[in-house]
Amino acid sequence: MADTPGYKMRLEPEDDYLHPLEEAENFNESMYFNVFDRARKIGGWFRIANRPNEGKGEMTCCIYLPDGRIGFMFARPERHDNDALDGGGMRVDVVEPLKRLDVTYTGKLCVLDDPQQMADPAKAFKNNPVVPADIKLAFDGLSPMFGGEPVNEDGSPIKQDAGSSFARGHTEQHTRGHGHIRIGDEHFEIDGLGLRDHSWGPRYWQAIYWYRWLPMNFSEDFAMMVSITCQPGKEPRAGGMVLRDGEYVMIRDARIETSYDDNQCQDTFKVWAKTDEREYDVAGKVMSLIPLRNRRRTPDGEDLMTRITEGMTEYECDGATGYGLSEYLDQIVDGDPVGLKAGF
Repeated sequence: MADTPGYKMRLEPEDDYLHPLEEAENFNESMYFNVFDRARKIGGWFRIANRPNEGKGEMTCCIYLPDGRIGFMFARPERHDNDALDGGGMRVDVVEPLKRLDVTYTGKLCVLDDPQQMADPAKAFKNNPVVPADIKLAFDGLSPMFGGEPVNEDGSPIKQDAGSSFARGHTEQHTRGHGHIRIGDEHFEIDGLGLRDHSWGPRYWQAIYWYRWLPMNFSEDFAMMVSITCQPGKEPRAGGMVLRDGEYVMIRDARIETSYDDNQCQDTFKVWAKTDEREYDVAGKVMSLIPLRNRRRTPDGEDLMTRITEGMTEYECDGATGYGLSEYLDQIVDGDPVGLKAGF
């Protein structure tokens, strides 16, 4: 929309802080961070959100341990304001906007030898140990900020249909994360690369039919984010960016060919991405994966289910090895992920 006449993209340092609460019932403001330490083969991601008009927040903490186990916890703490991202044991502090944010988590994690069990959360939490966890990480920006909020030419907000919205504004940035992770008796010092994002505005997880989101880091000077999204009856839209030499180059087109495992989760995949400068071929191999879900009942009584599979992934490109995430979101229709049925 930012490329449409009459609109522009706004991005200010203040956008790294929280935004005014909107009237939409499904108003959401969230931050997300991931980090992957290539030397220790450990990684994780962290998300915290406020949904104050629904009276709740959302907190997710997911740690990929070197031996393939995954530590996971999710909470919906009570929340009636948008004054801070602080709930369920997790907190985010903006130390310097667009440059440095801190994430802490003090709580518990369910440690799964077989992460696929989280397809049935009640059973997974009942049958696996839940142990104390303490996490403290600092995230430093390695790149410019990508994204912003599309606004009218006079800077006023664009009117949105809250029921079909996924975000009003959205930013992403490749980062370096460092600090520590303690899970039970295990302690890990962390120094790795990753990506963070920040979204605000009305959101339903069912507002997108399917997407493939691939954030990856090969070094502090070479990283990518490849994204393909699709709505029912429409052609997929590809985008993203390549970080090289401290600058972002926009991805103009991309394709993903995925091989799935017996649980219909991504296993290996090939990525082709094109910028104005060149083309990139990337190979991805999932190291460890956890299936998650979001369920919602519509006012008409229809039950909707969204599946989100989160894989710690090893990437190869231009002779370099990198690490990151592969996040596949699908609406589940007739028992199947719709993106898989579409050939992605």
